Amino acid sequence: MSFETVQKNLESLGYTVRTFETGAEAAVYLNTAIDGVSVGFGGSCTAQELGLYDMLATHNEVHWHWVGGPGEREKAMQTKVYISSVNGLAETGEIINIDGAGNRVASTLYGHEKLYLVIGRNKLAATYDEALWRARNIAAPKNAQRLNRKTPCAVKGDHCYNCQSPDRICKALVVLWGAPMGLSVEILLVDEDLGY
Repeated sequence: MSFETVQKNLESLGYTVRTFETGAEAAVYLNTAIDGVSVGFGGSCTAQELGLYDMLATHNEVHWHWVGGPGEREKAMQTKVYISSVNGLAETGEIINIDGAGNRVASTLYGHEKLYLVIGRNKLAATYDEALWRARNIAAPKNAQRLNRKTPCAVKGDHCYNCQSPDRICKALVVLWGAPMGLSVEILLVDEDLGY
């Protein structure tokens, strides 16, 4: 799989795509590109690893429930700019996200002027089916473990069991087949492993 191929496919689907060697370079780019606006974050280990909240909060109004508590979730959904990552990206261009509350996936579809998706190379898969498998069987169990959930995938850490546990975090799945109408989407591909 190559960034060149996935970039070409994503651009044909209406996305703006930028590539970076490191997460640090992508963070500097975002810190320059986003200035003086309201910014929301979805639950994203990638954004956390890059220190984006602290960086952007110095010159933007920033909302993230991981920092300010549950009330920030709704505020983040009403911002001009939204930043998230993904659980799987197919080389063919399909973008896959799984969510528990639905706020993150909803914000990748509608309601913001600009959406930035920061995606490390570890999220790439050759096909849609492989990207979906990755989202369900790698990203979801790791997130359930991080949140100390009592689900089979968190306990065993091996794959999705399609469980009905009350602790299940896989409540919604969104596939972007292309950039949603009326939403400017910029994808930052980073040649480092980032997040889950």
